[in-house]
Amino acid sequence: MSTAAPAAHGPVLADLLPASRLRDAALVLGGAALTGLAAQLSVPVPGSPVPVTGQTFAALLAGAALGPRRAFAALGLYAAAGAAGLPWFAGATSGFTMPTFGYILGMLLAAPVVGALARRGADRTPARTAAAMVLGSLLIYALGVPYLAVSAHLPAGQALALGLKPYLLGDALKAALAMTALPATWRLVSRG
Repeated sequence: MSTAAPAAHGPVLADLLPASRLRDAALVLGGAALTGLAAQLSVPVPGSPVPVTGQTFAALLAGAALGPRRAFAALGLYAAAGAAGLPWFAGATSGFTMPTFGYILGMLLAAPVVGALARRGADRTPARTAAAMVLGSLLIYALGVPYLAVSAHLPAGQALALGLKPYLLGDALKAALAMTALPATWRLVSRG
């Protein structure tokens, strides 16, 4: 973790705090903990091993707020601790052999991508925030659905039906929330 100013483009929300290694460590731990707590907001989907959770929303928000490096570290910590046995994946589960672990790997990819877009101002307007959230969600599904298919021995069509289609409305609602919250936060910060 570096205390140097961000190298590429503008700041993310976390950069508005005084720079230090302690700040960066706290932000990484906080991003991982937020994702773990949000994963506990879990609602089973009948017939699918993939629940509706808040963890994808938390991972994408962490990406936007922390920037790419801290977001990758936060989601890496979240994934590694859960894989090692900390029960903070959805429904207080852990491990890397469950069919939903691919979504966690997708979050590890999506959070820094959303963070890099936020460095370029993607979290400043509703339309750009929505586009960043949609891209982040697509990256999560790009790893999650194939992993689900392989680990649960499902054909591609069934994996899409069980691991993608039931979640599209919820993802749209999460994107709508982010496209309201992130630009509003920047407006508040710019007034102060």
